[in-house]
Amino acid sequence: MTQTSQKIRFFRSRIPSFECVPGCHDCCGPVTTSTEEISRLPVKTEAQHAAALEALSCPHLGEKGCQVYLERPLICRLFGTTTSLACPRGKRPEMMIDTEIEQKIYGFFKEVRHVLV
Repeated sequence: MTQTSQKIRFFRSRIPSFECVPGCHDCCGPVTTSTEEISRLPVKTEAQHAAALEALSCPHLGEKGCQVYLERPLICRLFGTTTSLACPRGKRPEMMIDTEIEQKIYGFFKEVRHVLV
């Protein structure tokens, strides 16, 4: 397991979860993620990426929601767990993410190469 994989695993375990509003995809827009995380996702064609970007959406968003939910990137996991990425519908976990962990995640974002999902 690479050092990057270890960090991703650590951060995933520290991001609180909560239940979204069924059918809501307000947070599912174009995002960037580490090359390590995108390597875990199904490959999408250039046409699928272009269509999603034009719709300000994610190529992994299907009719029934996120098609890669269990492997979704850290940035997707952060939505709704921090005041800087608040859920537009007001949903949130019982306890928001620890601010120290949040800052470490943002530091991780700065140290690794990111690509558009």
